[in-house]
Amino acid sequence: MVNIKSAREITLMKEAGRVVGLVFKTLEESIKPGMSTLDIDQIVEKTMLDNKCIPAEKGYYGYPASACVSVNDTLIHGIPSNKIILKEGDIVSVDIVANYNGYMADACRTFKVGRISERAERLVNVTKQAFFEALKAIKVGNHIGDVSSTVQKYVESNGYNVCREYTGHGIGRDMHEDPAIPNYGKEGIGVRIEPGMALCIEPMVLEGRKDTRVLPDGWTVKSRDGKLTAHYENTVIVTESGYEIITMYEGEE
Repeated sequence: MVNIKSAREITLMKEAGRVVGLVFKTLEESIKPGMSTLDIDQIVEKTMLDNKCIPAEKGYYGYPASACVSVNDTLIHGIPSNKIILKEGDIVSVDIVANYNGYMADACRTFKVGRISERAERLVNVTKQAFFEALKAIKVGNHIGDVSSTVQKYVESNGYNVCREYTGHGIGRDMHEDPAIPNYGKEGIGVRIEPGMALCIEPMVLEGRKDTRVLPDGWTVKSRDGKLTAHYENTVIVTESGYEIITMYEGEE
């Protein structure tokens, strides 16, 4: 069942989203070669706690960290570690969820570590743009399938693949709510879009084949062919006239 959010709930979610944006701004200024993925996790946790939010991923189904930090061929759910050291040219996706007074906001960015290759740059840019292409389908009366189809067509037209096993989702008091929002699908099907919906749209893009594999830790999802991956996500509130993104910091490109 899709939960339509009240004005009060949206206000609380916006504060969670503001803090998510602040975390990304802090990471943008901090990520550099030589850091560990655990260093990133500690920045995420400290920034959230300093701003009266709880890092909602920590302890979620036993997940051990405050962020998912995924490097290069790791698509999602990379567990932070002091043994994974970032190097010049890496790309690193940081997926975070802030809980403010019981309400959530969820987003992800793929960051560049120093100077990256043209190949990696293009993948990151297409993944990010796929999100903004998807926003064109966020209109009252449209269907979730319109969003999914838009992501798939844009990504595949650029020579990449979208992940099939994992999806975007609704959000609110729970991190994952209805509706599921796949990154592939057909126009005109699925739940109708209504004002007050809170949606996490998150293109998860693979440079090579669409196939993934899960490591024995039960969390880390990698591209099966070892090629690069990227991930971009925001929490979006549907309005009568369109949408509002609540997880970008002021001035973010």
